[in-house]
Amino acid sequence: MIEINNLHKSFGNNKVLKGVNLTINKGETLVIIGRSGCGKSVLIKHIVGLLQPDSGFVRVEDQIVSELSVKSLYLLRKKFGFLFQGAALFDSMTVSENVSLPLDESESGFSTAEIDKIVNEKLELVGLTGMNKLKPAELSGGMKKRVGLARALVTNPEYILYDEPTTGLDPIMSDSIDGLIKELSDKISVTSVVVTHDMYSVKNVADKVAIMHEGIIYFTGTPLELLNSEDEVIVDFIKRTNV
Repeated sequence: MIEINNLHKSFGNNKVLKGVNLTINKGETLVIIGRSGCGKSVLIKHIVGLLQPDSGFVRVEDQIVSELSVKSLYLLRKKFGFLFQGAALFDSMTVSENVSLPLDESESGFSTAEIDKIVNEKLELVGLTGMNKLKPAELSGGMKKRVGLARALVTNPEYILYDEPTTGLDPIMSDSIDGLIKELSDKISVTSVVVTHDMYSVKNVADKVAIMHEGIIYFTGTPLELLNSEDEVIVDFIKRTNV
């Protein structure tokens, strides 16, 4: 379980997080939605200790992230997979080399043959069997996202954080990525946190949805509860996202 308690974060005079409270239960897919610049990405960076809070805390299982030593934080991060907004692939590396990078960097102790087997398993899981030798320049936007997801999965994480997974994709490819997120959640029982501004992703993948508004979590509930809400702020939000 991930617990976010009264989290505050400012950058200079810009107050981004103004007391965020949120609980993410093990095994669920939570979608955090909000307009651009509302602090969604800042929030998930606190979960893995890439940013330190001004006050409040993030607790992952029984550990407060901001209080961990460098070694303990490193060990905690091994429980997480992270799909970056732009996939963040290395252009000079093949698909296989990009996917295997977390295993190489963590000195996993696996042999080359074992790493190749794991990479092939993850590529099959995201529908990219046989694409090992291609370079990122040879891939479509959706395929790059899938490679990034395979890399996020390669260490068999307990948690996966998705930062705007459908940004820059056409509607058909966005639906495909949403379907893959849902499929993986069901298949490998991972806890997923999806940060997005796309309401269609809420309907497609969420067990629970949280709306970020003016630096706080304004709403949490099921997608159906969200769409049936009569709260003026939520109704206006849904209208503006064209759902």
